[in-house]
Amino acid sequence: RGGKEVGKVRGRDLIGLPLKSPLTSLCPIYALPMLTISMKKGTGVVTSVPSDAPDDWIALMDLKKKPALREKYGVKDEWVVPFEVIPIIEIPYKKDNAADDEAPETTAVAAEVACEEYKVQSQNDREKLALAKAKTYKLGFYEGKMTLGDYKGLPVLEAKPKVKAAMIASGDAYAYAEPEKEVWSRSGNECVVALTDQWYLKYGEEAWRKQVEDHLKNNVECYSADTRQKFEHALSWLGEGGC
Repeated sequence: RGGKEVGKVRGRDLIGLPLKSPLTSLCPIYALPMLTISMKKGTGVVTSVPSDAPDDWIALMDLKKKPALREKYGVKDEWVVPFEVIPIIEIPYKKDNAADDEAPETTAVAAEVACEEYKVQSQNDREKLALAKAKTYKLGFYEGKMTLGDYKGLPVLEAKPKVKAAMIASGDAYAYAEPEKEVWSRSGNECVVALTDQWYLKYGEEAWRKQVEDHLKNNVECYSADTRQKFEHALSWLGEGGC
């Protein structure tokens, strides 16, 4: 509100811009082209996390392995070729076709593993990338463990709000919310900001969870041990909101 336009810049003009990003040892990093980014949100410039985001991993691999693609967008070799993926989260990963009794394998590069599982060849494999993203994001958030930084060893579920609070306190970030998908109001207007002060129950709240667990244990007839275990498992990982 009250902002003043000082000029216009094309996205292409930002490619190769040296940048500094919080919480990484790499400095500088460079603005690079990404074919799957949404241009309808914010500036279209986002932080890349190729260890755990399949879209980011395949975008990096495309640029590293395809000189013609670098030439097309004017990307210099030194902006991308020397950079390697830095693992930050360790998760138990189990492929969809694995046997029920097969134990998951621990990986610190879930994005790469997911792209291999779903046979993602390039950024043009949108449907496969969507499957890989859904799987890695869910596993990373609910079962991931930090392997780097001040919160090394903490579950991602616990580390995320701590990292957020620390970045806001240091001035490296500010609170921001937007709809996950396209949302239209009843008045016919597109919604661009998400209301954060909502009434949704915080499922991870300890007192509420204990009441539900006690009720499940003492009052609910599940008819089989397997059904009861599924209820108990769901209660154990529910966090900020419903799914």
